Amino acid sequence: MTKRLTANQAGLETAAHILRQGGLVAFGTETVYGLGGDATQPEAVSRIFQAKNRPRFNPLISHFPSAEAAFSQVIASPLAHLLAETFWPGPLTLILPRAPGSTISDLAADGLSTLAVRVPRGEHVLSLLALTGRPVAAPSANRSGRISPSAAEHVFDELDGRIDAVLDTGPCAVGLESTVLDLTAPGSPVLLRHGGIPAEALEKICGPLAFPQSEADAAPLSPGRMLSHYAPALPVRLNATSVEKHEALLAFGPTPLTGAGAVWNLSETGNLEEAAARLFQGLRYLDTLGAQHGFTALAVQPVPASGIGLAIQDRLRRAAAPRPGQPQA
Repeated sequence: MTKRLTANQAGLETAAHILRQGGLVAFGTETVYGLGGDATQPEAVSRIFQAKNRPRFNPLISHFPSAEAAFSQVIASPLAHLLAETFWPGPLTLILPRAPGSTISDLAADGLSTLAVRVPRGEHVLSLLALTGRPVAAPSANRSGRISPSAAEHVFDELDGRIDAVLDTGPCAVGLESTVLDLTAPGSPVLLRHGGIPAEALEKICGPLAFPQSEADAAPLSPGRMLSHYAPALPVRLNATSVEKHEALLAFGPTPLTGAGAVWNLSETGNLEEAAARLFQGLRYLDTLGAQHGFTALAVQPVPASGIGLAIQDRLRRAAAPRPGQPQA
């Protein structure tokens, strides 16, 4: 059985000890719950892949308690330092060249010459990382391709018995993964994944951003770029303008569609930040009801394509992507 640890000093010290011994601990950040393992130990990283049933062609983000610790593992440009000063701790992952003396395992980096690093926000996670004293690789604490967890109970639903412990740090404030920015390409920085830091905020620091020409271009460098990802069991139908009683509805705004068998409103006031924080919880809730009541699909109302809404749309497109053996909505 997986242990539940309280986010007090004793729980933090126990979690750090487990990580240093090569164990796996899930913990909350401002984005989602991560499944942590010591990034310097290939065996621990391998256990992350095994617990998640995760394909091994996707690199992992390493987490640190400070920019100084993160930049000890990479070659940080002046722009990287400026971004760190502006957005760290926070939901921004930077892709940078690997430093010659980096201790992060090749397995965590997927054998690349680059590393994905970030300093998450949150008193408990920063304390845990400082106590551990090593880079912690931490993809989302769910089985690969499934809905990311934004509360401790979601982790137990997905990984109970497959990992050593869950540090219960409460619900996640952002509820959406970090933005991933590649600083290794010539020219403009490349936005590989929309996330908790909107593109507009980055452009105030970086200037115009570049974007991958295709999913295949982004996938080797960035976590969370598999086409079918964040997927509930129900087939997902995007940009719904009507809904049937045999469908569950993921609504947005003050006027949800009528006629659905079940409804989860991301934000009744149309607030995109609230919608992001409630996205994965809503997908999980409706998916559970779907299994209980025999719904045939999950309909999704349109979400605005601005600010963090772009990140929400990205996650929903991946949730709706075709999967082998699943009927389409």
